[in-house]
Amino acid sequence: MANHFAAVLEPEIVRYGKMDPQYIELWAPEIETPKGYAILIHGGYWRAMWDATLMHPLVRDLLARGWAVANIEYRSVGNGGGWPLTLDDVRSAIQCAKDARPQWCANCPVVNVGHSVGGQLALLVADLADAVVGLAPVTDVRRVDAEELDDNAASGFMGGHYADLSDAYDLASPIRQMPLERPILVVHGDVDVWVPVEHSEDFVKAAVAAGDLVDFQKIPGLDHMAAIDPAAAHWQHTVQWMQQR
Repeated sequence: MANHFAAVLEPEIVRYGKMDPQYIELWAPEIETPKGYAILIHGGYWRAMWDATLMHPLVRDLLARGWAVANIEYRSVGNGGGWPLTLDDVRSAIQCAKDARPQWCANCPVVNVGHSVGGQLALLVADLADAVVGLAPVTDVRRVDAEELDDNAASGFMGGHYADLSDAYDLASPIRQMPLERPILVVHGDVDVWVPVEHSEDFVKAAVAAGDLVDFQKIPGLDHMAAIDPAAAHWQHTVQWMQQR
């Protein structure tokens, strides 16, 4: 990790709504023009027991590399969220993060970086960024429902199963919303049991068929949570890809 840039110790908290989870942590490196503006979106299978602190290791790493960071919190199942409110929050949060720092957006790339269901959300709002990184992303909510992943997390988020809410499930699934018309990097470990790597393999095939520019890294031995570990083998390449956008 290139750690020659010092970073501020505490973020600025910016609110984009009145509910408790509707806030952004804005972090700035101590350089006038950051190398990029990373919009981090955490996962947790849409459940409120997980929050934005999951992304703090990536925050610290990106700051040390000279990146500015917006780390997004949003309403989840258990604190007022669910479909489509969670997506509405993320869209509002990203727009707020961009409006709060227009100079960063004007002078460097804006990259959505989402993990797990954060990857789903990052892909669904790809139009707000210059590029998207999906780290073990959920790309097909219908498949999450069919495979009953994480104790039927999809039905809890969507408010029912695919059989009864097919249109909503399609809207919530990046694989049903292509082309996304932004460069995409998908990183997924081959031992991931929370979101099987086959989900990403099928998403990448569909994205290429739709004409999207997609890079895919299938990482041997990488599990689901290690996808947000900056010490893991994939991260250096991920940041290099981000900087090339």
